[in-house]
Amino acid sequence: MTLIKLLKRLSILATFSMILVLIGGALVTKTDSGMGCGANWPFCEGEISAQLIIELSHRLISGLAAIIVFFLSILSWKFIGHIREAKLLAFISIFFLVLQALIGAAAVLWSQSDFVLALHFGISLISFAAVFLLTLLIFEVDQKYDARSLVINKKIRLHIYGLTLYILIVVYTGALVRHIDSSLACSGWPLCDNSQPFSTQLHFGQWVQMGHRFLAGIAFIWTILLFNKVRKTHKNSRVMFYGWLIASLLISCQVLLGAFIIFTVGNLLVALLHALFITLYFGLLCYFILLSNRSFQFEKKNTQEIDPHLKL
Repeated sequence: MTLIKLLKRLSILATFSMILVLIGGALVTKTDSGMGCGANWPFCEGEISAQLIIELSHRLISGLAAIIVFFLSILSWKFIGHIREAKLLAFISIFFLVLQALIGAAAVLWSQSDFVLALHFGISLISFAAVFLLTLLIFEVDQKYDARSLVINKKIRLHIYGLTLYILIVVYTGALVRHIDSSLACSGWPLCDNSQPFSTQLHFGQWVQMGHRFLAGIAFIWTILLFNKVRKTHKNSRVMFYGWLIASLLISCQVLLGAFIIFTVGNLLVALLHALFITLYFGLLCYFILLSNRSFQFEKKNTQEIDPHLKL
């Protein structure tokens, strides 16, 4: 087996394992299994129960994912470190994976507020995105997959940067909804109580739930409007058109799944799919950040070649 084939297989395995870590974390929260192993970490103690099995499985998968990501990062640093983004992504993937593990351990060993615990999913999401982008870089090595020639105009780049950062806020509020056990705080959708649409007599959990819905609604509208801009300004780019088409479909499914959590009274499968779709959507946004950065570097290089004294 050649080195590049090994890296490709390892990167796919790492990406898939990180998806399992994210979904597993959502499952732990939804089933209230965070203390399934008692106040022990990394070891697990207690009577056999569904919560113990869920928590222990999540720890084992997370540990295995950490080992895989570690080896992927080391090999990527050594063998594709000449690619501009490779070393940074290798560092980010390991750093944030370790950070989310430490937060998880702290939640077990010491009592943590829901506002701190809600950071856990977003941190894991960043680690996943770094691993996902490393995978894409590895698949570029043999030039079978190459989007480096793409030029993205400045306005679109700024929208991509802004939307990606904004999604982290949306993700945080969604995780907070789960951690304060407010997924079903509102019985209606899209309003908390459709029979009283203008009522402000909401308790804290309902305000958090409605705040998350409002922010998610803005993310949905922003994505659709950005897709419309891309369709007009980059109509000849298959990567941009189909990428943002997929992003629009993912965010649409995410919104629908959020509604179905209410309609199905907190169905576990729907909730896990909700976590999966936002993971895929965020990974795609980060891919467009990668493309935007390359486009900026390409534009900067061309400008300096025209006029060495001119800076962007």
